[in-house]
Amino acid sequence: MNFNLVKNSLGRLVPANIPGMGDLAPYNGAYARLDGSFTWMPKAYPRRVPAPSTNKVAPSLRAAIERSGLEDGMTISFHHHLRNGDAVVGLVLEELERMGFRNLTLAPSSLGDSHDCAAEAIKKGVVTRLNTSGVRGEVGKAITNGLLETPAIIRSHGGRARAIEEGSLRIDVAFLAAPACDRLGNMTGSAGPTACGSMGYAIHDARYAGHVVAVTDNLVGYPLTPRISIPQYLVDQVAVVDSIGDPSKIATGATRITRDPVQLRIAELGFKLIEASGLIAPNCSFQTGGGGPSLAVAKYVKEYMKGRGIVGSYCIGGITGYMADMLKDGLFRSLFDVQSFDMAVTDSIANNPYHMEADVSWYANPFNKGCLVNDLDVVVLAALDVDVDFNVDVLTGHDGILRGASGGHCDTAAGAKLSIITVPSMRNGVPSIRHQVQTVVTPGETVDAIVTERGIAINPLRQDLLAKAREARLPVKDIGQLKAEIEKTTGVPDEVEFSDKIVGLVEYRDGTFIDSIRRVE
Repeated sequence: MNFNLVKNSLGRLVPANIPGMGDLAPYNGAYARLDGSFTWMPKAYPRRVPAPSTNKVAPSLRAAIERSGLEDGMTISFHHHLRNGDAVVGLVLEELERMGFRNLTLAPSSLGDSHDCAAEAIKKGVVTRLNTSGVRGEVGKAITNGLLETPAIIRSHGGRARAIEEGSLRIDVAFLAAPACDRLGNMTGSAGPTACGSMGYAIHDARYAGHVVAVTDNLVGYPLTPRISIPQYLVDQVAVVDSIGDPSKIATGATRITRDPVQLRIAELGFKLIEASGLIAPNCSFQTGGGGPSLAVAKYVKEYMKGRGIVGSYCIGGITGYMADMLKDGLFRSLFDVQSFDMAVTDSIANNPYHMEADVSWYANPFNKGCLVNDLDVVVLAALDVDVDFNVDVLTGHDGILRGASGGHCDTAAGAKLSIITVPSMRNGVPSIRHQVQTVVTPGETVDAIVTERGIAINPLRQDLLAKAREARLPVKDIGQLKAEIEKTTGVPDEVEFSDKIVGLVEYRDGTFIDSIRRVE
């Protein structure tokens, strides 16, 4: 499929139009649509009035699909709170294949290593379009190899919430994994043998999907108590299955504090930069990503706050047991939890009233009347690689294959007063600072500093931060200098060869298109 390409403000070529999607707007700056002059049009969806029911439990998953009205060419969604332990995507896609469905659009909040089944659905023609935040494993390879009929659309978490509300992403049927659910569809993620904590992404899908199926392995007596994540009035049916997944696989190596000395050095420097900024103060707000160095930064922040008697306002985002401990210790007054990153969070969200479940629009939709990320003081994020203009890639590896997630990366970087990217100077002998990243997800104008074990590069737009870092005698280096130092060890790697075929598009949080992903030769 050939596209009419235009250059956006970063000089990246993106399509001006895609059949079925219409005209696309090229990225024109991180805040171009946030100056108060842009008009947004949330869509009012027509809803068929259902017959009154006192029991929504379907005889089987197949029966629930048949009753949903799903047809070829429609859009289905899932949430990813069970992460690498999820089984619901596979169960549903297998049933859809047996039922003969074709040409569906798959629109989950994210896909992980447990979702290779989606690649099989693509190969078999069950799925021909994909809208998501993260792609890994066989799904990433399938997209990069050009197996989809139209380019995959990669959105941030806030961008996905915005797209759903405005109707550019219309979900026909949402299949939502429910760790505990009653006969009328009240569900929660904080109870049951497959408890996953918050259901912040699922809440949004339940609110806007045309038809909602709660998929549960734990049907409880009515009413579900004491905490309801999604109420019955948003749910059409309940499908009971043997297992929705394995909650022990929610936490992976990427969500544990690192013991690697290089990454610990990065964390130490990242924390020292935060300390120099002066932003860790009474009533501060904080978010860290799920990567090992990012969580190690949180450890330093915890010790600093405890030692000085500082009590912050809130933490947000994907919440780990470490952040729940900080709430329990009184270092923050509250947590806003969109997704729980490990099983240790479940008890906290179930029993601590200051650990609050937040839907994804509340978290990061840039077009609502006040998302949480816009009030964020400090965010610490990871990266696959960065470039000399401070642009960040969290999607494509050094080989050009999709193996990451947009997540809340660009949302939090744009909203926070201080956005820090932690990244090792090299991985497997390949430098992490490039002249240009392969895929821009987070634009450099929203990134304040890049921290490696070899030193800290501070965005020239932040002369105030640079002065504070130098005053604190931190190892600050020009990013070009840092890149050259690394390349003395690694050399300059050969560029990946790409064809002209566009296999994916990266949509910025405001609905404009920031980059294109091409098929690897």
